[in-house]
Amino acid sequence: MTIYVDGLRDYRAIMGRGFPGLWCHMITDGDLDELHEFAAALGISPRRFQNHPRHPHYDLLPTSRCLAVALGARQISTRQMARILQQKWSFNEKRP
Repeated sequence: MTIYVDGLRDYRAIMGRGFPGLWCHMITDGDLDELHEFAAALGISPRRFQNHPRHPHYDLLPTSRCLAVALGARQISTRQMARILQQKWSFNEKRP
């Protein structure tokens, strides 16, 4: 299992002024329980989990992203993240 974070992006133009500007996504290519454990190690509440069917993730602010990388999360591009998630969906859809 690997935990991944993509690059920080400014989402204010998309989400509106009430949202923090910079954040990234944190995903796993493994079991979601491991993602939740990693998030807990970062001090992130399970309530912040985004349970999207095809891209379950946590949103991380810059300080949490730095800590995630320090704890072993692998830094990748958003495009690489999309590929990892696509491979995971394909595998899960083929399972009985």
